[in-house]
Amino acid sequence: MCTGGCAKCLGITLIPLAGLCALANILLFFPGGTVVKETEHITDEVWYFGGILGSGVLMIFPALVFSGLQNNDCCGCCGNHSCGKRFAMFSSIIFAAVGVVGAGYCFILSAVALHKGPKCDINGNWTYPFTDGNYLGDHAVWDDCKSPENLVPWHLTLFSLLLVMSGIQAVLCAIQALNGLFGTICGDCKCCGCCGNYFCKTSSI
Repeated sequence: MCTGGCAKCLGITLIPLAGLCALANILLFFPGGTVVKETEHITDEVWYFGGILGSGVLMIFPALVFSGLQNNDCCGCCGNHSCGKRFAMFSSIIFAAVGVVGAGYCFILSAVALHKGPKCDINGNWTYPFTDGNYLGDHAVWDDCKSPENLVPWHLTLFSLLLVMSGIQAVLCAIQALNGLFGTICGDCKCCGCCGNYFCKTSSI
């Protein structure tokens, strides 16, 4: 597959992942699927917007850039048909780095939130009842959270999804960084219909 085609596939995959991460973060503002009376009752890590900003908004830019690389005008500099394509592939490496940072931000926040556990009502006192992730392997302690109902599985499921999806995003962006490097050095395998000239040309190194 050409480097531009590979980048397009990666970009198309990143877009729904970004939307799902943002949705998961939004749902975390409703612990256990309920509306809390005080914002202080929401787990702190939710307010850092890892899924909305890191794996959501910040990931849209790399996704759009990757998706458009295949159709990028490859007639770039001084009559060199592969120059524009090479520059586009080089710029995608920068956007891939941005994507890795955004996904890494969400991944770290999700890991911290999973280890820390949710904030819940313990006899009228809103606090973090779990320590060192002890609730992950001991479901019996979930009953310590009296309110909201079903908070622990809600917290565990959504942050686990964010952890997995942000990890996938980071891997995809890393793949595009390598793909972009290859495209920068070798050029794309073809330049079609650029600058009004409809032709396909194997770019030279």
